[in-house]
Amino acid sequence: MKKIIPIGPYHPLQEEPEFFKLYVDGETVVDIEIEIGYNHRGIEQISTTKHYDQVTFAVERICGICSTSHPFAYVNAVEDLLGIDIPIRAKYIRSIIGELERLHSHLLWLGLAGHFIGYNTVWMWSWKYRESVCDILELISGNRQHYSMFKIGGVRKDITKELIPQVEKMCNDLVAIFDMFKGAVMDDPVIHARLKGVGVLTKEDAIKYCVVGPTARASGIDIDVRRDDPYAAYGMVEFNIPVLNNGDVFDKAVVRILEMYESIKIINQCLSGLKKEPEGNIETKVDFIQPGEGIGRHEAPRGEVFHYIRSDGSNRPVRHKIRAPSYMNVASNKVAAVGQTISDAAITLAAVDPCYCCTERTTVINLNNKKSILCWNDLIKLSQEKTEKLKNNYAK
Repeated sequence: MKKIIPIGPYHPLQEEPEFFKLYVDGETVVDIEIEIGYNHRGIEQISTTKHYDQVTFAVERICGICSTSHPFAYVNAVEDLLGIDIPIRAKYIRSIIGELERLHSHLLWLGLAGHFIGYNTVWMWSWKYRESVCDILELISGNRQHYSMFKIGGVRKDITKELIPQVEKMCNDLVAIFDMFKGAVMDDPVIHARLKGVGVLTKEDAIKYCVVGPTARASGIDIDVRRDDPYAAYGMVEFNIPVLNNGDVFDKAVVRILEMYESIKIINQCLSGLKKEPEGNIETKVDFIQPGEGIGRHEAPRGEVFHYIRSDGSNRPVRHKIRAPSYMNVASNKVAAVGQTISDAAITLAAVDPCYCCTERTTVINLNNKKSILCWNDLIKLSQEKTEKLKNNYAK
């Protein structure tokens, strides 16, 4: 007899509100319903009320862990609209920030994954050493999160030649730490027994669900925007794209570990490039956003981030469309979690490194004519009314 096991809307193994309704037969998951929409903040609409420079800071708040991924794609989109190129020095700095964020995000995921399966040593290690990555970001930008480094036409702050040796040393010191994680995961027979063959997403299913990032590369799909559609400094450096074929939780972990080594390789090449470029040349001046359209892509830690911008010549975008990688990856749990035990389903859901803040959007439509029946102000009013009702109920 089928029964329902709920995971969410609030669950200790998921960092954000979501709702997975597991249909189980005994201990086996036979079907799953995925419900999201608890975190909608209306960023796309907010963007159209801000001028172009303010939007850079607004989209930085879409995700805390990947706080430079959306600005990266956004400035790429506006620069595509303008048809401009940015200075080489700015390209190097953008790529350095992007790769440091990848290190931070992957370390955070490894820690959470360790916690999910009761391997709290990895959790503590990860939380300790991701602080080292935040130290580097603070040294470069002044901030440990939300670095505020990007702007249309370049970057806001230079990495001086006096700073480069310190950044190089701090980054290279991380390699020994990655070796430790690699040994803890790849050489541990208990981890092999716990994660191999769990939550398998075949290459065929990965293609059907259009997954991206480490989720795709763990299933044998060799894609990466940095290589396939180079931007910033990625066309000027050499790096490998780790690709595995089993599609299970183990391969998803290994891909992320191997990617961290490549990030250090990219950062070192970019720092070497900065030594050869004149200091201070970090932006192309932009005084006016012409009418037109532009798209921007970035290989975020979770996969491809896509931004679309349309301008009417004013100082604000008239349309800003955002597609985050979790929007594609979360849906793949429809096949990856089915057939798993209940205990394996939780780590399978987390293996795509979901970010619901990045993903959420809400539209209320009439199912008969497919037309929107509630506008932005209507949704705000409904939200305020519900909040007031909850406050009154709590007061009673």
